[in-house]
Amino acid sequence: MAYGLLMLRIVVGVIFVGHGAQKLFGSFGGGGTEGTTQFFATIGYRRPALMAVVAGLAEFVGGLLLISGLLTPLATLLIATVMLNAIVTVVLPKGFLGGYEFEFMLLTVVVALAATGPGRFSLDRALGWSDNISGIAWASAALGTAIVISIVTTTLGRGGAELDEIPG
Repeated sequence: MAYGLLMLRIVVGVIFVGHGAQKLFGSFGGGGTEGTTQFFATIGYRRPALMAVVAGLAEFVGGLLLISGLLTPLATLLIATVMLNAIVTVVLPKGFLGGYEFEFMLLTVVVALAATGPGRFSLDRALGWSDNISGIAWASAALGTAIVISIVTTTLGRGGAELDEIPG
């Protein structure tokens, strides 16, 4: 089980570090903060530049935390928030298959990792924290907080971009 959890954390973490690097630095063919800001403006965020940086940091930092197995519930909160926002604002209209199944799967994986804990090969375990910050209560708290943040950002945070927020 320890090797399976390690493999899962590394693969999912690398995916999020890569996506965060695309948003923040333009790595791997990404748009960087300018391109990501423009994208967030097209989906109606009022503060697209801020959302671009927040989303990029959430993915990048969440991925690094997941890879290392450090503060796994925080990694879950960061990644779950981004996935919920992506589902609601981008892919939900496309339906499940061919739409939001990938984001939903990643959301499920990180919540499951918070519930099971990061495993033997993790910094949480090395620091003696894994028994104290894992389990269904921690997974539920991370998911519940992500839902609240996502409701706030997808309702109050949207409604048309302010033109002075878009680099140009």
